[in-house]
Amino acid sequence: MKYPHPILLLIPVAVGSAAVICTMLIHVLPLSATVTFVRREKTLGHLGINFRKDMGIVMRTILFAFAAHLIEMALWAALFVICGEFPDFATAYYHSAVIYTSLGYGDIIMSPTWRLLGPLETANGMLLFGVSTAMIFAVIQRLVEARYAELKH
Repeated sequence: MKYPHPILLLIPVAVGSAAVICTMLIHVLPLSATVTFVRREKTLGHLGINFRKDMGIVMRTILFAFAAHLIEMALWAALFVICGEFPDFATAYYHSAVIYTSLGYGDIIMSPTWRLLGPLETANGMLLFGVSTAMIFAVIQRLVEARYAELKH
C-alpha cells in the first residue's frame, strides 16, 4: 500500500526516531551503573581475586543490560499501543520483543501507516545489543587483566 502523501512517511520516522533516542537514554543508565560498580569493585580490590567473585561481577553486568532491554521493549510496546496498533499492552509487548530482537516471526503485522516502526525498532535493538555486548566484553577484559597482571603490556 502506498502512502497517500509522501510527507506522511515522515510521521513514523519522527516517532520512531524519538523512541530510539529514549531507548538510548534508558540504556545509558545500566552502562553508567556498570562502570560505577566495576570501579567500586576495583577500588575494593575485588577484581580478579577468584572465579566466584568475577562471575558475580559478570552476571550483574549482564542483568543490568538485560533489564535495560526489557524496559526498552516495553517503551516500544507502549508506543505501539499509543499509536493504536494493538488493543492491549501484552500483545504489543510480544510484538515489540519479536521485532526488537530481530526474531521476526511475522505472526502479527502492523498497519501500513505504522509498519515502518518495525525496522526502526529492529535497528535500535541490534545497536543496543551491540552496546551491551561491548560493555560485557569490557568488563570481562578488565577482570582478565586484574587476574593475570602479567598479560598487560
